[in-house]
Amino acid sequence: MDLAEIWRVMRRRWYVLLPGLLLTAALITGVYLLVPVEYRSQSTVTLLNSKKATVAFDGNPFLSTQASLTGMADGLARNLNSDDSKADLTAQGLVGEYEAKIADNAQGPFMWLSVTGTDPAAVLKSDQIFTAYAEKRLQEFQAQQSVQPEAMIRMATIVPPQKPEAQTKTRLQYLVMAGALGFVLSLVATFFVEARRRKAGKPGRRRPPAPDAGPAEASAADGGHEGAGGRGSTDPASTMALTVLPASAAHRAKGSP
Repeated sequence: MDLAEIWRVMRRRWYVLLPGLLLTAALITGVYLLVPVEYRSQSTVTLLNSKKATVAFDGNPFLSTQASLTGMADGLARNLNSDDSKADLTAQGLVGEYEAKIADNAQGPFMWLSVTGTDPAAVLKSDQIFTAYAEKRLQEFQAQQSVQPEAMIRMATIVPPQKPEAQTKTRLQYLVMAGALGFVLSLVATFFVEARRRKAGKPGRRRPPAPDAGPAEASAADGGHEGAGGRGSTDPASTMALTVLPASAAHRAKGSP
């Protein structure tokens, strides 16, 4: 089946295709209304060496980096994603989904702190709360280990919480899936009806029954039968049979004058 034939079937069965397309449009509209747009705000922080460890570098923490800081960043991210931290952040007013992780392709103890939600203003405020809470948890970790303030690892904000940006990828995927599904089902219904109609229109193998003979045809048939067989029920063979005489009677008939 080529494109021309497909187009002809769609035109011929438009009464099936059109309702399907209308239902597809309604499905897309429902997905558009039910799936809200999500917004995301993200900040970038880094862990810095303690004041005591940067004395040899004239107090510049960016000149003193250690592998232990990256390990500490990983541990802090795991703690921030825990259920206990989630309960604390919810109590402080954080709304939406949040995530803490080491920045992609990072060459140091850099962390991404992100919050996702449907309200842009609430997302920005929640990211600010999340960033402040991360620094607080870092200090609490070290205080639990009785670390002196001069020897504590510090946190610096490299990129503050950014203005929330719309995340339309997920919503767009749902819209495309709804549209494709509705269109395919509409075509399937259209060609199903076309196949049923074609099958019903093909002639069957059974011969149609012969019509009943009328009175004139019945009388003609009876007359023909009588003409072929004589009157009544006489056997045609009996009328054509010859009488065979006995041999003596035939001899006398020959010898008589």
